[in-house]
Amino acid sequence: MELTAEINLSENQVKVKETEKELYSKFLGSRGYAAKILYDRVGPEVDPLDPENLLIFSTGPLTGTPWPTSARYTLTGKSPLTGIYGYSNSSGYFGPELKKAGFDALVFSGKSPEPKVLFIENQDLRLISAEKYWGMTTKEVEAELKERFSGVKVASIGPAGENLVKFSSVVNDYSRTAARCGLGAVMGSKNLKAVAVKGQGEANYSSKFADIAKQMMQKVGGHPGSKSLRRWGTAHLIGPKNVRGDLPTRNHQYAQFKDADQIDAESLDEYVTKNSGCYSCPIACSRHSKVEKGEYKSEVEGPEYETMDSLGPLVGNGDLESIIYGNLLCNLLGIDTISTGVVIAFAMECHENGLLDSENLSLEWGDSETIIQLIKDISHRKGLGKTLAEGVQEAASIIGDGASYYAMHVKGMEMPRQEPRVCKSYGLAHSTSNRGADHLYALPTIDLTNNEEVGENFFSECMPEVLDHVDETCKPNMIVFTEAYNAISDALGVCKFSTTENFALYPEDLARGLSTFEEFELDGKALIKAGERIVNLERMYNHRQGIDRSDDQLPERILEEKMSIYDMDTGEPLEEGLEVDLESMLDRYYELRGWSQDGIPKPAKLEELKLDDLIEDI
Repeated sequence: MELTAEINLSENQVKVKETEKELYSKFLGSRGYAAKILYDRVGPEVDPLDPENLLIFSTGPLTGTPWPTSARYTLTGKSPLTGIYGYSNSSGYFGPELKKAGFDALVFSGKSPEPKVLFIENQDLRLISAEKYWGMTTKEVEAELKERFSGVKVASIGPAGENLVKFSSVVNDYSRTAARCGLGAVMGSKNLKAVAVKGQGEANYSSKFADIAKQMMQKVGGHPGSKSLRRWGTAHLIGPKNVRGDLPTRNHQYAQFKDADQIDAESLDEYVTKNSGCYSCPIACSRHSKVEKGEYKSEVEGPEYETMDSLGPLVGNGDLESIIYGNLLCNLLGIDTISTGVVIAFAMECHENGLLDSENLSLEWGDSETIIQLIKDISHRKGLGKTLAEGVQEAASIIGDGASYYAMHVKGMEMPRQEPRVCKSYGLAHSTSNRGADHLYALPTIDLTNNEEVGENFFSECMPEVLDHVDETCKPNMIVFTEAYNAISDALGVCKFSTTENFALYPEDLARGLSTFEEFELDGKALIKAGERIVNLERMYNHRQGIDRSDDQLPERILEEKMSIYDMDTGEPLEEGLEVDLESMLDRYYELRGWSQDGIPKPAKLEELKLDDLIEDI
């Protein structure tokens, strides 16, 4: 039996019901299922930190099965950082454990009068006091709960979530994070410290599904992209991105970092102690790093590329040991490393331009002492950290005097580590993402990896232009497709390293597995249509919040300042005057989507996607 639990924290009440199968299947599960729950129950009048907001943990139909990389779960709610639709995604072992306990979703509402932990053992759910855990780091509370309840998997918030930092995260398995959109603050606003789950059930699947899963496991594990991730992790991106001009540096003033060779994959290799993987993962991309001694003595699972650039080049920092230590601090305190790096870079540039000073911090580019102290101050809302804890958009409003020019965000969410003037697909992807600036919402890597096979299979009419990362012509075609495919990955509960990162698996592969698992007929095209349904549902949620074309924009700097790329050995310019024509790409994107030129889904599109009940909200 597949179950959904309703946990009313205000009433200290738990109700378990059977999941509505038709609704779950229509939106595939996890991200899609949770988005529909949020749409139906949290309207524009609800503030993200009000008790009326929901916090939804959800699993996909493939989560916890033998399918390769089936470890993902989704966290959904209205984002306190952006005020619109918010979701985050994490891996590890927590999601599969929740699925083994029998749950498709945990839906939290209300606010507990005192701190609580939800303990789950199969279908037995209990709210227990978290008074002794409040104030603990994520590592401390997870260790305490695992000692108290043998065999549990834990997802928790740290001090940042308790202090309602707008980009606080939820951490599971000590270092896996549902990081984006600040849903850790929603968890904190509900006085919910952690969820601890122990499940003894197993997914029911046929021998035929097991055979297909085994084939797909070999396919993913043997893919060249998987082998590279296994050897180097995502740190391998540092070198080629620096050469290409896609390594955001000093708050996007530059796209290359002169000290990149001090923090690249080869440099990190000196600190790596082992590799590990998530549940049912043949890739094992996670690299554990250890600084043996000194002020940054630490051990952490990571860092991966986004963190390395956020706490490195983006803030002008070439000290790898401080990046490793900063990664650990963010995990312990429970804040998103991407947003953290962006707000620190913002503060440093404001200081550079005479808008901001600190009594105890230099705020100079590359000052690791400033970086580490700000991570702590943001998490505890102390000093300048109190302002930065609001997120870069609100912080810029508080500081004023033109500070908004240095605020790198879209729809209120801090930009991840891609340079839109160089990689045009990401320029469009960041602007259209329904949760704000995001590298994983569309994850358009086809051109960056020069993937001719995928280009021929899905964009034959756009070849070879679609593979040119600076050619904008076919970027809308790519984004429409990859947004849908990523929605599928999230909804089914599988990692994108098996899908859109390297295309080890195609939609047809997922459809084959799902059809066998769920015992109904579904092909790749039908699956992509279901992904499109999720994207349109999320867009309609945002439309109801007042989001339109004027919000599908990039920071002023990105649209106004041109970028140049240099030979890193000679310093000679390779390309000059690079810019992004966002408006033309948006025109085509909306047309392909079946949306108005204001960015609003048309009734005909909603009817096509069987979202007729949303038409009245246009």
